[in-house]
Amino acid sequence: MISAQSRSGTPTAIYALAAGAFGIGTTEFVILGLLLQVSADLGTSIATAGLLISAYALGVFLGAPALTILSSRMPRKQVLLGLMLIFTLGNLGCALAPNYGLLMAARVLTSLAHGTFFGIGSVVAASLVAPQRQASAISMMFAGLTLANLLGVPAGAWLGHVLGWRATFWAVAVIGVIATIIIALLVPATGAESKHISLRSELQAVTSAPVLVGLLTTVFGFAGVFAVFTFIQPILTELSGFADYSVPTILFLAGIGLIVGNLLGGRWADRGISQALVGTQVLLMAVLLIGSFMLTSKPWSLVFVGLFGITAFATVAPLQLWVLQRTQQAQSLASSLNIGAFNLGNALGAWAGGTVINQGLGLAAIPAVAALLSLFGVLFAALSVRMDRRGADRPRAAALPCGE
Repeated sequence: MISAQSRSGTPTAIYALAAGAFGIGTTEFVILGLLLQVSADLGTSIATAGLLISAYALGVFLGAPALTILSSRMPRKQVLLGLMLIFTLGNLGCALAPNYGLLMAARVLTSLAHGTFFGIGSVVAASLVAPQRQASAISMMFAGLTLANLLGVPAGAWLGHVLGWRATFWAVAVIGVIATIIIALLVPATGAESKHISLRSELQAVTSAPVLVGLLTTVFGFAGVFAVFTFIQPILTELSGFADYSVPTILFLAGIGLIVGNLLGGRWADRGISQALVGTQVLLMAVLLIGSFMLTSKPWSLVFVGLFGITAFATVAPLQLWVLQRTQQAQSLASSLNIGAFNLGNALGAWAGGTVINQGLGLAAIPAVAALLSLFGVLFAALSVRMDRRGADRPRAAALPCGE
């Protein structure tokens, strides 16, 4: 695969993929800053509104492998463009939804594009660079996701406060149109997944023990992240004592942390994937563990938000590259499954946080529960590395191809 490069040496196609990631990341996370508004407008509780996040995540989990398998014989660029069309239509549905049920349906439709886009996009991004830069290439594409949290989510939250939450989804639909155009112009024509690999062989490749345990690492690591992230607005307003209008600014701080963590995680994984896989999970758990103590103070809660952003997204590139390097000719399927695992973790975390609230334990208990979920991520990461070193059931490719 040949792609034009920017002055920095990064293929311009990766920036195009990052543009799509920006749009998808914005629509996934912007609801976090609008939870109270959606809840009030549609007459639901905060916990019920939080299910909009869980349903989206479950849609990604179920849709990612299914759409990846169905589209495996199609050119990857065409698949990416089709997914952006689904994304745009889903956001239009969110903007027009007259009630909670239809909003839920539109969110699920939008979610179907998410996992397959990031799964196939990760493979395309990694295939554009040399093996020693693949984690950085993946993290560069995911920088669009982190930029969504830095700019898209705070801007969407602000727009929702000023013009109503529906205006935010109209704006995201416009972003979808722009991202589709950029991908059409910059991403080179690509081939499909190998036509000589059967579905059975693909499934065998993604069901090796280190890969499956790696997927569990993703689930529980991000369950810890989203137990906190789902309810960040009420945590900051009701626990930390910030005014509602301050939340977009604080989310901007979190976005800076996400970008820093994403890039650091990619560089760490390029230097040593096993150490990065375990190390990032340990750091995330440590930050979540101290969250309950920090979030009762305004100054310390700001420190927590920054550290939380860094450690949360430092895990992304190691988790994604771990799975990709341990499959043979099923990288798109493996990558999509891992994106599904991220979102299953999101759903689990949102459910766990909602359960904490419904059981009357209070918002202060959410970080402690999140740390417990993350502990399982640490244990599964260590187990996956141990299995891999023993060579247990390991069909892997040394690196993704640099050209097709």
